[in-house]
Amino acid sequence: MNRFASLALVVIALAVAGTAQAADTARARLDAFAHDLHSLTGRFTQTLTDPNGRDGKTSSGTLALEAPRQFRWDTLAPYKQTIVADGSRVWLYDPELEQVTVRTQSSAESHSPLTVLTNVKRMDQEFTVTEEGAHDGLLWLRLTSKAKDPQFDHAELGFGEDGLDEMVFRDQLGATTQIRFSDWKRNAPIPDSTFNFTPPPGADVIGDAPVLTTQPIKD
Repeated sequence: MNRFASLALVVIALAVAGTAQAADTARARLDAFAHDLHSLTGRFTQTLTDPNGRDGKTSSGTLALEAPRQFRWDTLAPYKQTIVADGSRVWLYDPELEQVTVRTQSSAESHSPLTVLTNVKRMDQEFTVTEEGAHDGLLWLRLTSKAKDPQFDHAELGFGEDGLDEMVFRDQLGATTQIRFSDWKRNAPIPDSTFNFTPPPGADVIGDAPVLTTQPIKD
């Protein structure tokens, strides 16, 4: 699964935020976000900056989350890509390549910031958490994984008065991904079909796809 797919897993996991009451610290706002949160939908805009400071293309789309393990990340422009986690597997569909990549969801979650929102109590076990103070009109929290081989060097979460506004990831090579969020809808009903994925006819399927069994025909 490519870098953007791995990043999306982290982003959606962390984005179990909604509206928040005023708080004095970013950690307090994060705790308020996760309290009694069951589902979340919103929009994102993502920009990648390479290690030399050159901006790459900006992409945008929608996301949906149903606690604790289901999510969907749809990139809509300038290209299309869909990532769906159904609670058992993570599916990445690239329409241009007509290719589906699938892997077990547990491997995607291992030592990732996913635990921040699906289980806030585990955050201090999985990450070194640092208050970064206020800048750019937001309160910031930095998460640094304690894993021996983390996916990212660190992640920074920027909280406004109405929710999680921005996330910044820096990878091990120095590239930075900035993601801005909008149109959060907290605990709104989400159709079950949102988190179901069936590979389109003709698409190549690579990875740990479930084995389809055929029931014997009775006489």
